[in-house]
Amino acid sequence: MIRSVCGYCGVGCGLEFDEKKLVGDLTYPINEGVVCAKGVSELMTMQTPTRLLRPYVRKDFNSAWEKVSWELPLDLIVNKIKKSDPQKIGIYLSGQLLTEDYYVANKLGKGFIGTNNVDTNSRMCMASAVVGYEKALGLDYVPVRMEDLNRCNLLIIIGANPAEAHVVFSNRIKQAKKSGMKVVVIDPRYTETAAYADLYLPIRPGADIDFLNLVALRLITDNHIDHQFLENSVNGYDTYLKKIKKQPKTKLLKRTGLTKAQFEVFMKLFYENENIISAWTMGLNQSVQGVDKNLAVINLHLLTGKINSPGNGPFSLTGQPNAMGGREVGGLATTLAVHLGFDTESIQKVSSFWQTDKISDQVGLTAFEMIEAAERGELDLLIICHTDPIYHLPNRKRVEAAFEKIDMVVEINAYEDSESAKFAHIRLPATPWGEKEGTQTNMDRTVTKQEKLTRRSIDCKDDWEIFTLIGQKLGFSSAFDYQHPKEIFNEYKEMTRLSRKGHLNLYESDYDALREKPFIWGEKLYKEQGFLTPNHKASLHFIENLRLSETTNLKYPYMLITGRIKDQWHSTTKTGVVRQLLRHKKLSFVEINSSDAKVEGIKSGDIVDVMTARGTLSLSAVVTDAIREKTLFIPVTERKINYLTTDLLDHESKQPDYNQNAAAILKRIST
Repeated sequence: MIRSVCGYCGVGCGLEFDEKKLVGDLTYPINEGVVCAKGVSELMTMQTPTRLLRPYVRKDFNSAWEKVSWELPLDLIVNKIKKSDPQKIGIYLSGQLLTEDYYVANKLGKGFIGTNNVDTNSRMCMASAVVGYEKALGLDYVPVRMEDLNRCNLLIIIGANPAEAHVVFSNRIKQAKKSGMKVVVIDPRYTETAAYADLYLPIRPGADIDFLNLVALRLITDNHIDHQFLENSVNGYDTYLKKIKKQPKTKLLKRTGLTKAQFEVFMKLFYENENIISAWTMGLNQSVQGVDKNLAVINLHLLTGKINSPGNGPFSLTGQPNAMGGREVGGLATTLAVHLGFDTESIQKVSSFWQTDKISDQVGLTAFEMIEAAERGELDLLIICHTDPIYHLPNRKRVEAAFEKIDMVVEINAYEDSESAKFAHIRLPATPWGEKEGTQTNMDRTVTKQEKLTRRSIDCKDDWEIFTLIGQKLGFSSAFDYQHPKEIFNEYKEMTRLSRKGHLNLYESDYDALREKPFIWGEKLYKEQGFLTPNHKASLHFIENLRLSETTNLKYPYMLITGRIKDQWHSTTKTGVVRQLLRHKKLSFVEINSSDAKVEGIKSGDIVDVMTARGTLSLSAVVTDAIREKTLFIPVTERKINYLTTDLLDHESKQPDYNQNAAAILKRIST
């Protein structure tokens, strides 16, 4: 048996491989042998007809692809880098990468090419949580672990659907419920998670801040706050108190779309339970006020002191397997490395460690800012690695038009059927899960070892190896002299000593030891140092729903929201090839409330047009009472979904607002 770890969602389940099948690792503490359908099927996605196995180049989008050796595309990329202004070069990474891949790409871009335009698709998922944690706690640090469910009395799930997106974590929730933990689900849809909740609150899309402020007001009014904790450990309470008291309670409740009775049941649960965890993901993060929504959640924990103790805290659920590792390495354009920014002291530290003088003090372009730069003719080269921006960035027509203005687009991928491949000039074949080894960090700071299960396919290379070869050809051989992921990990773990007060203590870990036991960083952080703000106190931030998202109107009277569905993964590049073996819903559909469907003359199975100001999609309708009236839902497995979504961004996190799109729906053909 070879022990490894799953490469799908942020839970990071342990797996065992016996040359024929994958099973859950009974000894692994995260999942204890339990594994979801995606994880079990991952072995089948390694060798499929959709694999990219050779390098290809072409002159333009209208030319045929030419199969070539590695030398030519690498030379083309290096020559383009040498001729380009570093500020016109972008590298777009992915939470699918291993930490070692992330590290080398980030080092090459920021440390030696001299561009800080190195971002990751975690920008679409977790950027609002990153900024929220930094503003409130002083650091991008998740202060909850999955095992805390064993001590939790009340779990509040808002803007998340673990039963479909984090299946094994959902199983842990169900187990904790058997021991008495209560669950509240706050969501416009009655999801599979809502089905096992003790209380389901069908909140109106975009009203999260209103609800959370209403809870905060009630806690203060009823004196259900921890005065000692606020005095000793929190900044800004007096200012927060003055502002929050001015919020109109009746109007806040009305905006949520909930009844007073529903709200009272929630508050009763809150008061009756000692240990409370709040959990959220894209439903809060993907918003033009995503950072504010994160802060509004964290505020409740600061007001009550329910943080930094077993069974308590704000728990951002990471979407991808190594989105957390990418954040640690510095994969976001808004950070340099190991949670350091672009201040003078941090640049000096990192420059000395990497032995370079090329680091810019200019904060890099985030994902959609690269699109804006391309529109202005200010992006000469874009290297995409294991992600699909044409598919997942919002307002797709705009994104496609911007891509056409980029001189050279390079796609590094293990699969050839991405939407972005249609806009690439060079495609390089990378090894997928199972054909490489390295480390990843799951959503609760657990660092695990992903093992190589089988030989590498034909002409593929590990992602770190591709970036290493580029670095060598650029003349930085001594800085990119890697032969094995272990060497990269060891360099990176030494770099973590540069983190603020050594909080990112991966320097205490051992690469080989990770084969047998995972490592959890930051376990002693708050116990020994308090919060990592200048005065070691967390910060309350008064938040108000500014209603900046797109709103409905006579032309577009519905609110369109998006999300994952069970057993499928994003664009289904991998899961789609084995979907006949998985339990699944249809990949493409639109949910509409039965009352709205009656008004529109729509029945389940009818083909309908869903329209926004950006475009129109024809989809099969699913009529259901599991979604609020005047709300539509389309899963992200519909590859064309972002022809509909708005490109409004949170002004701090630069994360798009995928979940508030004014839409119309019209029946086309009955089937």
